[in-house]
Amino acid sequence: MSDTILSIRNLIIRRGYFILNDVSLDIHERELFAVIGKTGAGKTMLLEASAGFCKPDHGQVLYRGTPVRDIPLHKRNIGYLYQDYNLFPHMTAAGNIGYSLKMRHVPNSEIQSMVQEIARLFEVDGVLDQYPGTLSGGEQQRVALARALLMKPPLLLLDEPFTALDPVTKHRMYGMFRTIRDKFSCAVLFVTHDFAEAQALADRIGVLVGGSLRGVVSSDQLYLADWDRDVRMFLGLDAMRRRC
Repeated sequence: MSDTILSIRNLIIRRGYFILNDVSLDIHERELFAVIGKTGAGKTMLLEASAGFCKPDHGQVLYRGTPVRDIPLHKRNIGYLYQDYNLFPHMTAAGNIGYSLKMRHVPNSEIQSMVQEIARLFEVDGVLDQYPGTLSGGEQQRVALARALLMKPPLLLLDEPFTALDPVTKHRMYGMFRTIRDKFSCAVLFVTHDFAEAQALADRIGVLVGGSLRGVVSSDQLYLADWDRDVRMFLGLDAMRRRC
């Protein structure tokens, strides 16, 4: 499709005894796409390959038609939010958000202006002088999101973005998450083990079991599609039917 922003073709990555096995997937411009799977299913490996952080043993990842690893890291402009947020502990929230601009030698006055603007959007403008260790989990996540989106990347990759949050903060962040695509006009690929989260936020969902992508469906078809036995067990479909 002409609106494909990320194309994964026959991707194989071997790490010890684990294999991410022959994964093919397209993500479209401004799409919210979720990959669900158990811990150890290969979700983070798939994200890292999508960002060009790891070299495939076979297949390729194309970012807007170009092999992602052929694009210099500083020119990819792909936002990446790690599960633990990966904030620099020795930098303030402002320093973390503006780090990419500083590395590009943007004038300090411009950095401060851009940081203030995006910090207001993510409601962390009141903690810009604080260090990550003094911030709540929700504040850390919003600072990390602001950092990932500061350069307005066309593609945002999120690794289990809500796992560490308490239920109240998590649902508040769901609302903010839904505005990201509209405000930044970006596609979002996120991985999670939470079925309800994926259904609530994503346009489409891919199911990853044991390193194999078993299928892709629209979010409203997650429990209705004709899945194989492994996916039915993962989703608890057989147990649901027995209870009914």
